[in-house]
Amino acid sequence: MPHLTRRAVLGLGTAALLSACAATIPPLPAATDNRPESLSREQILAAINAVRKANGAPPWSYNPRLETAARAQARLMAGKDTLSHDLGTTLRQRVTEAGYLGAVGENVAKGYKTLPDVIEGWLASQGHRNTLLSPKFVEFGLATARTGSGKLYWALIAGGSFDAWRV
Repeated sequence: MPHLTRRAVLGLGTAALLSACAATIPPLPAATDNRPESLSREQILAAINAVRKANGAPPWSYNPRLETAARAQARLMAGKDTLSHDLGTTLRQRVTEAGYLGAVGENVAKGYKTLPDVIEGWLASQGHRNTLLSPKFVEFGLATARTGSGKLYWALIAGGSFDAWRV
């Protein structure tokens, strides 16, 4: 039996972890420009649902009202250059103003340059991962906004029926 050095064992372990991550976040097609301004709603939907499928979650549909609420939050964060869920208006206020009355959850982020990068960041955070992969939500909207210096802010709002949350 060959003798494995500590470096070899660590290398194999790292490779295994990285291969697991690759299986969790399916890449967008190579020809895709991943900048958020270049992505279509269909590409966003496909990327989110590929990640959900890879993690055993059912697909979501895209909801323009949730996108409107997400856009309001992304613009507010970019305008104040502050990452937060509440910058003077709550998630419930934003979705209600956009005409959405169901249960909601929100993921926000800053600085990620591409959709696969922000998805990876959300998957690495337990609370954000729970929202992204929740079977209780059935639809979502996603939006981005940039500061004057180009820093990118992201907001994803997932929604569904209040009935799914009743015990």
